[in-house]
Amino acid sequence: MSNYPLSYKLSWPLRFLKPSLGASVQGFLPAQGELLPRSQQSVRLAFVGDISAVANRRPPECDAGLRQLLASADLVIGNCESPVVERPTARLGMLVGSHHAMSSQFLEGALGAVGISHDRLVLSLANNHVLDQGIGGYDETLAALAKLGIATTGTDVAARKVAVGPLTLALVAFTQWRNADAQEFAGRVGMAEDFFAGCKSVIPGCEGADLVCAVPHWDWEFRHFPRPQTRVWAQRLAELGVGLAVGHHAHVVQPVERVGDTLVAYGVGDFLGTAFARQPWPGRIGAIMVADISADDETRGQVASYRMVPFARLRAGDRERLLQLEAVPGAAGERMRRRWHAVFAGG
Repeated sequence: MSNYPLSYKLSWPLRFLKPSLGASVQGFLPAQGELLPRSQQSVRLAFVGDISAVANRRPPECDAGLRQLLASADLVIGNCESPVVERPTARLGMLVGSHHAMSSQFLEGALGAVGISHDRLVLSLANNHVLDQGIGGYDETLAALAKLGIATTGTDVAARKVAVGPLTLALVAFTQWRNADAQEFAGRVGMAEDFFAGCKSVIPGCEGADLVCAVPHWDWEFRHFPRPQTRVWAQRLAELGVGLAVGHHAHVVQPVERVGDTLVAYGVGDFLGTAFARQPWPGRIGAIMVADISADDETRGQVASYRMVPFARLRAGDRERLLQLEAVPGAAGERMRRRWHAVFAGG
């Protein structure tokens, strides 16, 4: 059913318990940087990772600083890792952790808790779990998000245009992985092979956009550094005119790279718990990717600056507590900060 290679499947349990740091850090950027002189006008984008209710019975508690950061963004983009349904059908899969689901009430409460308003949010549906509750669950997810007033992308390989202040953003999303048959994903979810096969020189739907932004669901899980194939795809995105790419799926933070004029954040980790309630600590480190986009005439649509803002998802009874990484106390905090600096050697 899935398209994971056998070596990936066999390595999953070990890497879940002990995410890998095995790779060269050469060529990657610090966790934040200024790419242009200060813009007179700009818009702020904030990218969050995978969103799910798997490890939560109630919406999270959220650090005031993180909430303020998200509330300040002109647009927030995230990955809807769980189907939004009221009565899940794949209950056995949910018990063993292979299938996801969350209710619209949970999603609405979680967004309120972290300061994200529905009209400033776009959620990608291009991920391996979107059909976990079947085709009926997929249809219910589309209807639920529309009812909440939340825009979506990733249901095909064409870009979705979004007005963000004075700028027009073209968002494209695709997934490398699927957990169901190819025929079930076909026509419902943008797949990586279809995206790259169909985009010879231009991405459909990007005409007139100031910035083309990609939200790829790629790479192997629980590896802090991208695989060579992922970096090849990043190069291809740059050639297609993507100015900013922010990835998902690894469930751990991954570094940032400049590929030509394109800024690529390979992975921002999870935003709300998508694995098990007792997930090992490296998978509890996430990031919010904040990018300020110039709206000045000469540099319109270019990334002026970026910050990978680290946080931790701590257990708080039957929900999670989102806390800025610098505020995590004790030995756990020191350990998490060392891991962060191992990925972002420049700071």
